[in-house]
Amino acid sequence: MAGLEIGFLTSLICSLLLVFTTRWHGRYSLDATRGVQKFHITPTPRIGGAAIMIGLWMALGVLPQAQQELLLPVLVAALPAFVFGLAEDLTRTVSVRARLLATMASGAVCWFLTGVTLQYTGLALIDGLLGWLPFSVLFTAFAVGGVANAVNIIDGFNGLASGTVVIGLATLGVIALGAGDVHLAQLCFVICAVTAGFFVVNFPFGKLFLGDGGAYLLGFLLAWLSVMLVYRNPSVSAWAPLLACAYPVFETVFTIMRRLWCRRHPGHPDSWHLHSLVKTAITARYLRMLPAPLRNACVSPVSWSIALVPAVLAVNHAGSPDVLMQGVVASFALYLVVYGLVVAAWRARRRHGPVVTAPLAPATVVAAKASKPVVSPLVAPVIVSARVAKPAAANQAAPLADLAREQPAPVFVRRRM
Repeated sequence: MAGLEIGFLTSLICSLLLVFTTRWHGRYSLDATRGVQKFHITPTPRIGGAAIMIGLWMALGVLPQAQQELLLPVLVAALPAFVFGLAEDLTRTVSVRARLLATMASGAVCWFLTGVTLQYTGLALIDGLLGWLPFSVLFTAFAVGGVANAVNIIDGFNGLASGTVVIGLATLGVIALGAGDVHLAQLCFVICAVTAGFFVVNFPFGKLFLGDGGAYLLGFLLAWLSVMLVYRNPSVSAWAPLLACAYPVFETVFTIMRRLWCRRHPGHPDSWHLHSLVKTAITARYLRMLPAPLRNACVSPVSWSIALVPAVLAVNHAGSPDVLMQGVVASFALYLVVYGLVVAAWRARRRHGPVVTAPLAPATVVAAKASKPVVSPLVAPVIVSARVAKPAAANQAAPLADLAREQPAPVFVRRRM
């Protein structure tokens, strides 16, 4: 209980301090409001990961020895992923490749400190290769780095990434309790408490963002505790932790497939993630009476519900590989169905939404009526695209912050031949 309380309070206090001292560090830490994946309208500090890291180290000091021995090497190994992410938050100059390699390096360092690697997956071909230590280390580092980057990919709205990680960690903790691994279960719950301290400040009003440092840190912790769960408890199938991390993994896999299909670089950012489409197609349309931060926050429960379904499957069938494999397929199918429905809603809104144009001066209106120009078919798409311009009246479908990032059509159906 001491670790839970100290971790939560430390993270909460540090998060509040970061918000109240923005005038001193905002020159480096404020997140801009312009960008293809930006939906907030107020510059906001994006170094919330620092509060979580401090909370974890403070909680470490009051944990029982058995849990300290589990957490200390993990925190040390997490430093490359966290430092490279925090450097990107402060400088905006760290490449995607460098951050990916840093998260993989954290996985390799954690193996060096603990000797823990993935030993089996339930797939005969891969399990045969995992018996060779170099391959096992590389496979583990790649899997850990992939999950860490997946969490960073879904970090787009208030509470989305941190809430998803809490769901995943709680799932791992419940599975560990069922397997009799009390120390690992308690460690999962302590990290949940530390994350919750930041979550209170981040959700729903978005006073502080997680940032790349926080996303990589939480993603690494989620991934490595998944590896530890399987390593320490052979009765738990390796597919159970995969379901605990299912939503960010699904989002990343589908994003890569979609961008490759459209002949785009997999690392090129766009606004066609599921959470971005939920914002522009649903919350911006049906919740436009709410303030912008609350509209952003309403995106997260949709994604949490997608994360909860595979998490429940993982808890109920942690020792049944066949059921869990079917659960992975069914959960991915659910994700695709939801994505398709949201895209359909986006298309309907674009098709039936009002065309917004700038108001004309009276003399211009008279001249326009007198001449009655014929609009060329080549100009029509430009007029339609004016719907993303700033609304001229208060009863328009959504403000600029909700629409400015929209694209003319879903890129995955506009493949260049």
